[in-house]
Amino acid sequence: MVSGAAWAAMSGIGFGVFQVLNVRAVRQASQIYFATFVQLLAATAVFVLVVVLTGGTTGVSDLAGIPASGLVYFALAGMSHFFLGWTTFNQSQVRIGAARTSPLIATSPIFGLLIALATTGSVPGPVALVGIALTVLGAYVVTDPGPRQRAALRDSAFGLATAAAWAISAVLTVAGLREFDDPLLGVTVGMAAATLAYAAVLPLAPRSRPGEMDRAAWTLKIVAGVIVALATWWRWLGLTDAPVGVVLALQLLTVPTVLLLVAVRPGGEQVARRVWVGGGLVLAGVGLLIAVP
Repeated sequence: MVSGAAWAAMSGIGFGVFQVLNVRAVRQASQIYFATFVQLLAATAVFVLVVVLTGGTTGVSDLAGIPASGLVYFALAGMSHFFLGWTTFNQSQVRIGAARTSPLIATSPIFGLLIALATTGSVPGPVALVGIALTVLGAYVVTDPGPRQRAALRDSAFGLATAAAWAISAVLTVAGLREFDDPLLGVTVGMAAATLAYAAVLPLAPRSRPGEMDRAAWTLKIVAGVIVALATWWRWLGLTDAPVGVVLALQLLTVPTVLLLVAVRPGGEQVARRVWVGGGLVLAGVGLLIAVP
């Protein structure tokens, strides 16, 4: 039997593989919005299939039993994580690449702490403050400010927006699970809500015709959507059998996975030394945040 820690490690590596495949897809796609919709469709199909095959924790027939408040929380979590987060994530990869995007989205715990501070007045302890300082410093280094500082920081904002969206979705997901304790059905509801919303607004987006994506972009985007769905599911499996801190720590395998795959891929991105340094600082800072009880 696969342990919770092993599922979490597979999830972290899977997210890294997804990011490397995804950056190739979005760069070949003619526009970002339709590419994100394809990714959502593929991931939603995987989750619906998993729900049908496994029945979730309480059974697929209990979907109608989710309280209205739970449905709202799950839907809002999906809108934040998948609708907003995946769009800004794809924008970030197009603008600054996978190597610089990955450490930026790893700053999500920082936004979680800010949300906790704003909503509960919880003040971080000294260890957490050191973690915050290291993470912020790492994110700043990754943005690679230089002669074109304004442009670099503006483009990096998409990665940080993704981290913020994912932190908000985590809060909404926890609220939804208090209403209906079935993570699989919850994340499926959220992803389906995001996909339906994307389908509704896609015709309003400029250049949103499917013919603008070539076969290579279609294939890569669908494969990337399947992998990210599986990685998300493996994360939930890890949470059922391992402490949250262990799962979050192993999720950080995403960053070195992305940097290594990008560095060794022929014709891939050039990973500057400061990106490695900044990524290491982010890992150290987030690791301290996770270690704080």
